[in-house]
Amino acid sequence: MPELPEVETTRRGILPWLQGKKIMKVVVREPRLRWPISTELAPELAGQTVTAVDRRGKYLLMRTRKGTVLIHLGMSGSLRLAVVGEPLKKHDHVDFILASGRCLRYHDPRRFGCILWVEGNDAARHPLLAELGPEPLSSEFTGDYLLAKAEGKTTPVKALIMDSQVVVGVGNIYANEALFAAGIDPARKAGTLTIDRCEALVREIKTVLDRAINVGGTTLRDFVGGDGKPGYFAQTLQVYGRGGQTCVNCMNPLKETRQGQRTTVYCPRCQSEQLYCGKPSLQRRGSTLCASYC
Repeated sequence: MPELPEVETTRRGILPWLQGKKIMKVVVREPRLRWPISTELAPELAGQTVTAVDRRGKYLLMRTRKGTVLIHLGMSGSLRLAVVGEPLKKHDHVDFILASGRCLRYHDPRRFGCILWVEGNDAARHPLLAELGPEPLSSEFTGDYLLAKAEGKTTPVKALIMDSQVVVGVGNIYANEALFAAGIDPARKAGTLTIDRCEALVREIKTVLDRAINVGGTTLRDFVGGDGKPGYFAQTLQVYGRGGQTCVNCMNPLKETRQGQRTTVYCPRCQSEQLYCGKPSLQRRGSTLCASYC
């Protein structure tokens, strides 16, 4: 599933081609997505100029003066730029045809994504967006904030940071990577986190996501960005997809388990809480470990 870095990569890729451009018409070949595409979408968008392309969590918001197109890529969706008249691929369901002669084409084999029309200029109040937590790369997401959300919780810390009402967009891949980098056991009860552990985890979440965005996200199956190019973060994954292989820090085998129906990969040594004592950390190939391995 495209996660926050993949969605942000797509946003950055399509923004220069959409912002300030007029949408001439919308061609809907297959309206049966996660929710049926409204029949209002095509007539409402015709003749509108795109004023901005924003992101909220894993949702893209294509804004016009009349309203906003809310797009989620679902499990297998992607957006790419095409020339009007370019041959269609199987599962090319929607075209936003621009006056420039280009079109933004929505492709989704599984049809779990959505394209919704939100009338007016207050898309933030839409039910899909209204209850979302802060953006992980924003100044609102801090160690103090995470500590407050973790207080009293018995759920695993990994489940906490993947809860979109706590923080948006920290999907499974990046949760695995950030927890490894912070040296935190994914199964640790969230309520036992200390302020220094929360600050370390927030810092690593921001670092991992920022690095992933800079290289275009992680390619899983057929993900490509808005420019049609794949992401390359998969080449730098420290734990995700490496269950049973050696840890890049201690060379012990990584363990793979299931948590909430999702794959969790971690290092039993590097992410053991016994290795953390509050002493200055040692940066080793991307992980924060106790300098004395205590």
